[in-house]
Amino acid sequence: MADSTSDDHEKRVRDAFDSLHRNVGERMDDDARRSVEGLRTAAASRDKDQLRSGLTDVQQRHGWLYRELAEHPDVSNLLNELALWGF
Repeated sequence: MADSTSDDHEKRVRDAFDSLHRNVGERMDDDARRSVEGLRTAAASRDKDQLRSGLTDVQQRHGWLYRELAEHPDVSNLLNELALWGF
């Protein structure tokens, strides 16, 4: 993959998760923050197994946060794109 494409992807991931954090950061405890950072890292590196595992974990342990992820337009679009691409 070209460096510019990789850089663009990483910027999109960073921007999407920064926006999510601005929206819900005050409600997150340390455990939820670690979960979101794990998702951010997995999305940035296109690690489908880690992303799937992280989403399942968030859904089971932080239901409210899972809903926020699903409803956040940038994060939701990003996760959907990664799923469609098989990542």
